[in-house]
Amino acid sequence: MKEMVEQIEMLLETGDKTQLHDYLNSLNISDVEELIGELPEHAAVFIESLSLNRAVNVFRILDFPTQERLLKKLPGYKTAELINELPPDDRTSLFSELHGDTVKNLILHLPPDDRKQALALLGYEEDSVGRLMTPDYVAVRKDWDVVRVLSHIRRYGKNSETIDVIYVIDDHGVLLDDIRIREILLVDPATKISDLMDNRLIALNVNDPQEEVINTFRMNNRVALPVTDHNDILLGIVTVDDILWIANEEYTEDIQKIGGTEALDEPYLDIPLLKLVKKRVGWLIILFLSEMLTATAMGFFEDQIAKAVVLALFVPLIISSGGNSGSQASTLIIQAMALGEVTVADWWRVMRREIISGLLLGVTLGIIGFFRIYIWTLFSDIYGPHWVLVGTTVGLALVGIVLWGSLAGSMLPLMLKKLGLDPATSSAPFVATLVDVTGLIIYFTIAVSIMHI
Repeated sequence: MKEMVEQIEMLLETGDKTQLHDYLNSLNISDVEELIGELPEHAAVFIESLSLNRAVNVFRILDFPTQERLLKKLPGYKTAELINELPPDDRTSLFSELHGDTVKNLILHLPPDDRKQALALLGYEEDSVGRLMTPDYVAVRKDWDVVRVLSHIRRYGKNSETIDVIYVIDDHGVLLDDIRIREILLVDPATKISDLMDNRLIALNVNDPQEEVINTFRMNNRVALPVTDHNDILLGIVTVDDILWIANEEYTEDIQKIGGTEALDEPYLDIPLLKLVKKRVGWLIILFLSEMLTATAMGFFEDQIAKAVVLALFVPLIISSGGNSGSQASTLIIQAMALGEVTVADWWRVMRREIISGLLLGVTLGIIGFFRIYIWTLFSDIYGPHWVLVGTTVGLALVGIVLWGSLAGSMLPLMLKKLGLDPATSSAPFVATLVDVTGLIIYFTIAVSIMHI
């Protein structure tokens, strides 16, 4: 990349547009995208220097903030070319992110049919499959033979998003089946399409949430899936490249939420500082106010702490162990839910596993905690003559708190999903804070019972 940047900088300095054009067009699309990231001030020059087809393909893989900056810098004719050549699904994705006035101006660059198509796609819910689909596909009739189908593909296939899959429809546009192109190529030319149909159709509804479609693609190993309305009319297709983008966005959003912040709408280095602070401060205030309850809990047991000050030494150990086990459990369950491995209906199986694993983890930490106190008594009198009671208290408290943390961390995401909320909001910091407060109550309740203070 360093050599590439140096070569480009030299060409820019000499002002040789022909060599710049030839050099950029010889690079991989991903290399040009990296160059735009390295030299953002020259992004518009790079796009103008590329052939139209390659410029469109580079523009498609750029993140939205970069696309938006490019549209402001490019001359009107180049913007019109890009918008016209963008596939309908990518164009819709771009329009959905832009300001309304900007979209109105860009739509004017489109031919009447494309303009109507863009407005129709923008009419679907923001996070629905309808926003992802493209109407560029190849559809055939079941009474056609392979010869006619191949002739149809030659004529219209170049305008299709993909010809890996051919769609079979009836006279009213109802989707009947989908057939992979290899099945058509490997049979006798006189074969009827109806003979190739297996009726194992998988289709998406135009109003399906985008997030759910990710798992459909993953489970069925498809490069494209058809999109229909409630009457099974074929409206378009969704391809795997769009799903990969959505999966990346969902993954990024979930990771940010698990970290205890609102999802960022822009790359970290591009988002304005005040907006970044705003995204983070809300959760921090909630967590701060929640953690203040730990002081309330300790105040409730003030007399017990005064009688056995040694108990206060283990407060950080106790609450951090519970918070850690809760964070582990919530992260595992959120990830499993995102991959479709766990659903709300599996709550009892999850609870049963976490009860067992929480007990085993708690017993392990409890034994370590007890022996840590025992070993210290061999060299110090810090725990006094009743060190066995202190060790037993700490050991049993760890068992209870780690078990509680595991249960809270695993059940909270499932509860939020049941309520129709995003499970990722049950972030690790949130679970840790919840377990901190309740962990203190468990700890001192056990201490009162064992040490009679």
